[in-house]
Amino acid sequence: MKITFMGAAQTVTGSMHMLEVNGSRILLDCGLFQGRRRETYERNRNLPFDGHQLDAVILSHAHIDHSGNIPNLVKSGYRGNIYATSATRDLCSAMLLDSGHIQESDVRYVNKRRKRRGLPPVEPIYTVADARASLDGFVSINYRRPFNVAPGVQATFYDAGHILGSAITVLDVEESGRSYRLCFTGDLGRRGLPIIRDPETVHDVDYVITESTYGAREHESPLYAQAILSEIIHITHDRGGKVIIPSFAVGRTQEIVFDLHKLIVSECLPDMPVYVDSPLAVNVTEIFRLHPECYDAEVMSFLQNREDPFGFYRLHYTRSVEESKALNDFEGPCIIISASGMCEAGRILHHLKHHIGDPRNTVLFVGFQVENTLGRKILDGQKEVPIFGDRYRVDAQIRSIQGYSAHADRNELLAYIRRLMDDQRLKQVFSVHGDLEACQALAEGIRALGMDNVLIPQRMQVVEI
Repeated sequence: MKITFMGAAQTVTGSMHMLEVNGSRILLDCGLFQGRRRETYERNRNLPFDGHQLDAVILSHAHIDHSGNIPNLVKSGYRGNIYATSATRDLCSAMLLDSGHIQESDVRYVNKRRKRRGLPPVEPIYTVADARASLDGFVSINYRRPFNVAPGVQATFYDAGHILGSAITVLDVEESGRSYRLCFTGDLGRRGLPIIRDPETVHDVDYVITESTYGAREHESPLYAQAILSEIIHITHDRGGKVIIPSFAVGRTQEIVFDLHKLIVSECLPDMPVYVDSPLAVNVTEIFRLHPECYDAEVMSFLQNREDPFGFYRLHYTRSVEESKALNDFEGPCIIISASGMCEAGRILHHLKHHIGDPRNTVLFVGFQVENTLGRKILDGQKEVPIFGDRYRVDAQIRSIQGYSAHADRNELLAYIRRLMDDQRLKQVFSVHGDLEACQALAEGIRALGMDNVLIPQRMQVVEI
């Protein structure tokens, strides 16, 4: 078997790995790359393979950096199956359409500015119609139900504990008279996170492709994160400002809403309205309600007490553009949760445009910010940042909470690898989905556990098993 690491190699975004085995080509994930605008556009528009020659796609979860280029894949000629859990399929039905819509909307906005400057128009990476067409290929498979992917290749999904429906994929391969097991972690979650269950440990694995996002860092605990969230809201409220939270629409938004609900129940929040301003987040929250099979005991307890984990009396879900615009003219303290989490597209850009220059406000980051994204520039302390082609002074307070990360941190990743090593079969580890520093730190930690065969592949590097 040959593995070509086509994306998320020494970087976090654009997860995409090609397997060639028994004459078949299998793609693990097909994510959008995020980074510098020109590079992002070129890499996402031009797939590094011919879609007609691909036999199967296995999708770990619905986050756009793992699923977001599926419309391009289908547009390029792919007509095979896209295997995912049922929750992932449902999330993608909302997220891919929303991605196409955001790209069309942002391009229209940018092209107005380009026209005034005498520049030619640009096209979206893909459209809503492209996204809709891609949904025909999804095949839903639930956890722990083996399925045949290609001759000699059987796959099984296990709960990754990252977001709703996220999966660790184990491939049982029969090739040239030998058998072995390859594990692809996708994005590995943490123990004790709200809403969803903890990651499952798989067994008897020979090779593992592991994410390394936080391979060099440790997280705050979820309880500490909740306490810091309450503190930041109180401080911002007291100075009459707004708390602007760029948040991933899937998983992170629901976690923040759930924590705000618990803080209100315990009377730990000031009296201020909360707005979830993202049509995608609104739709995704409805999908969360459809999948109780993914819930942990805490959320099930809420439901048994007839409490809505994702709704409370101060919470408002906004859908229309008019409602969104009205938030920028809202007088007084409030909390605005809006996508995208890295501030690269969507309504969050408009909220930052209107609020980032006011020192009363707080921009609160609750997720990882990839290098060269707008979110990373703000978090790194740049005094001026580009939004829709203009530069805006950053006078708002900038804060970050790491405890909300849905990614396993260094210790949690190493603990997971250690459990895989307990079966005495693990032969090699591939460290992906992390910047070089994180991959190197994780690799050093794995070697310290006694596993010397660790590779940090470069983009388009080919490895033969």
